[in-house]
Parts: sequence; C-alpha cells; structure tokens
Amino acid sequence: MSTTTTAPSATAHRRPDPPRPSLVRLTGVELRKLVDTRAGLWLLITIGLLAAAIVVVQLVWAPDAEQDFANFFLPTLLPVGVLLPVLGILSVTGEWSQRTALTTFALVPRRGRVIAAKLAATVLAALASVLVGLAVAAVGTLVAGATGGAGTWRFEGTLLLHAALFQVINVLMGVGFGLLLLNTPLAIVGYLVLPIIWSVLGGMIRSLSGPAGWLDTARTMEPLLTPDVTAGQWARLGVSLLVWLVAPLVAGLIRTLRREVS
Repeated sequence: MSTTTTAPSATAHRRPDPPRPSLVRLTGVELRKLVDTRAGLWLLITIGLLAAAIVVVQLVWAPDAEQDFANFFLPTLLPVGVLLPVLGILSVTGEWSQRTALTTFALVPRRGRVIAAKLAATVLAALASVLVGLAVAAVGTLVAGATGGAGTWRFEGTLLLHAALFQVINVLMGVGFGLLLLNTPLAIVGYLVLPIIWSVLGGMIRSLSGPAGWLDTARTMEPLLTPDVTAGQWARLGVSLLVWLVAPLVAGLIRTLRREVS
C-alpha cells in the first residue's frame, strides 16, 4: 500500500496583506508632518504671531470707530494668505528635499493617496488659520470694548465663507507650485514672484490691462475680502484660478505621479 503526500499549498502559509491606511489616517500623518519640521513649526508660530500683532496695532493706532470685529478680522487674512502657501509648498517638496519620498511611497505605493492626504491636510490648515483670525479678532473686539473703542460684533456670514475660500485658494496655489517644481526654493520664488511680475506688467503695459483684470489674482481675489461678490467677479476669479491654481496643480500631479524616486 502506497501513500502519497500532498505538498503544502504556497498560498496556505501566505500572510495576508496588511490593511491599507485610510485617507483619514494619512491626512492625520500629513498634519503631523506640518509641525514635525522646524521650518513648518516656526512658520505656523509666525502666522499666529502676525495675526495677533495686526490686532494689537489696530488697538493702538486705529480710530475708535473702526475697532470692531470685522475690521480686526479682515487684515489678518492678508499676511496669513502669503505665508500659509509656503507651508503647503514645504508639505510637498519636503518629501524630495529631505529624501523621505522613497520611504513614503514604499509604505503607501499609491502616490495619489499620499497627494490627496497632503491636499486635505493643507486645506484643514487653511481653515484652521481662519479660526485663528476669528479668535484674535474676538479678543481684539473685547479689548476695544473695554478701552473705549467701538467693540461692535456686526459681521456678515458670507464674509466668513469668502475668507475661508480665500485661504484655501492661496494654500492650494502653493501646493500646485510645489508639485510642479518639486524644489522648495524654486517653488517659493515661483509662487511669490510670478504673480507679482504679472501684476506689475498688467499695470504698466496698457495692452495687458484688459487680460490682467481676468488673470491677476491680486485683483480677482480682492472681492473675497468683502461680503458681496458679483457674478462678473466670480467669473474673473474662476479664469485666474484656471491659470494659477488648476494648471500648476494638474501638471504637478502628473509630474509627481510619474517621477522616479531615487
């Protein structure tokens, strides 16, 4: 009587694949990365200090009648809107400048999920910056009311939505330049300098004044600092964002997804 032995199946001892991290978990990781580096941490601290400093300056020098919640809140958007996109750039380019891209994409091979998490994290940071602006404006209003200023709380709800959109647009523009160039100094210079050059040329050259009204983000985003935006202003904003946000973001996504990690 002969017996036969059956070779164990190769799949019998195969370990199951580890669970894929959720987008929420990846976003949490990217949020932590924003403050893990010294540059990112100090940039966030600087943003908060600038917002507070602007309110203090208004409390000292602004006329009493202008010391209200809206007038405290709006000026905090501008410096934050300049610095926050730099944080978005660092979030993207840091993977390449610090040579962590190999580890990141080895742990999460689908690069699109990593990029989506970075986008979500930077958008949350932009919304958090609006909350910081509201907080320091509230403190300024309380102090103004106690020291003889107007201290009024009248505030249009649409202005808050526009402020959130203003900061989200700014930070996504920074991320777009970061994805496109994948180099921190180049991306920061490109984000800060190119729109300024276009704005200056639009103001100096008469033939460019018409297109500048549609492509100069300094002009097209200005209505977001008011509670009311017309249909024409939304149209100009949309056209300018196609050039300065959508195009760099799409091109950068394609480049990042295809670039070889070494």
